[in-house]
Amino acid sequence: METLRSRQAVEIDGSRGEGGGQVLRSALALSLVTGRAARITNIRARRPKPGLMAQHLKCVEAASRIGGAEVEGARLGSSSLAFSPRSIRPGDFRLDIGTAGSVSLVLQTIFLPLSLGGAPSTFSITGGTHVPWSPCFHYLEDHWLRFMREAGFDATLTLAQAGFYPQGGGRIEGTVRPVSRIVPLSLTARGPLMKIRGVSAVAGLPMSIAERQRDQALRRLAAGFPGTQIETVELPARSKGTMFFLLAEFEGGRCCFTALGERGKPAERVADEAVDGFEEFLATDGAVDHLLADQLVLPLAFAEGVSEIRTSRVTQHLMTNADVVREFLLALIRIDGAVGGPGLVRIEGMGLEGR
Repeated sequence: METLRSRQAVEIDGSRGEGGGQVLRSALALSLVTGRAARITNIRARRPKPGLMAQHLKCVEAASRIGGAEVEGARLGSSSLAFSPRSIRPGDFRLDIGTAGSVSLVLQTIFLPLSLGGAPSTFSITGGTHVPWSPCFHYLEDHWLRFMREAGFDATLTLAQAGFYPQGGGRIEGTVRPVSRIVPLSLTARGPLMKIRGVSAVAGLPMSIAERQRDQALRRLAAGFPGTQIETVELPARSKGTMFFLLAEFEGGRCCFTALGERGKPAERVADEAVDGFEEFLATDGAVDHLLADQLVLPLAFAEGVSEIRTSRVTQHLMTNADVVREFLLALIRIDGAVGGPGLVRIEGMGLEGR
């Protein structure tokens, strides 16, 4: 059975589903991996400021360099983009978003293509490492990358400098090595809780803020989870900010929740946001958090076999991401569960030879 759709250029309506930047990022990654051209219209049509912003342009630039692509429409505010790649070119990539735009989202655009490039690549991405509406560095390094490695990917990631909104200026660095096989994942039953750990961090602010975040989380978790361990750290950064990271490890699953400080927001509320997320997760039968489930769909579409993921929440983001994958591949992705509630994601991977 064919695993790719026809080699004709893929037409993507960026206003579909949640209508955000994920449509663009997934389309760029899939275009590079499959070699199929893509034309994306109505980019970020459902956002208050539609069209390409700085971080999206950096995703396009990075994808273009990796794939030697011909690109039309890559300008600030553009609502359409034509992207036609040649072949994946491993190398050393130095990318500066120029704002506090998310370095994590740029990385997730290029991670799969670089992993299939046939030779190691290195990268440095400058921008926001701990900013709203995107996975922060700690989530990537200690949670997302763990599952990528379980699936067979080989990469390292380090934080050279933290960057908070609105100044940015953070930098992550890393290496991506080629992968020859992607392994399916089975994450359907989380099992008993093994441990909870966390990080309470500040940059350019008194350590007492990190201590207040830590103490509030420990107070909330003391009765049910007395063994929780939370480290307080000061992050190197040119911008001021605070971050709280909470990770729970189960016998058969994991969840991770983060929160960011901002001017006028009490340290205790930062910790509460992460603990609230954890408690909401516990009230479901999810094996992994909803953010991770969304981020696993694209790489597992190329696994050799069937992956199953029990997510704590089916999101519109997840549904949209699955739809974009289906536009490029004849991958069978089934999502059982209503948006807003827990669900099961089943992905029949096509393997790498079919791409």
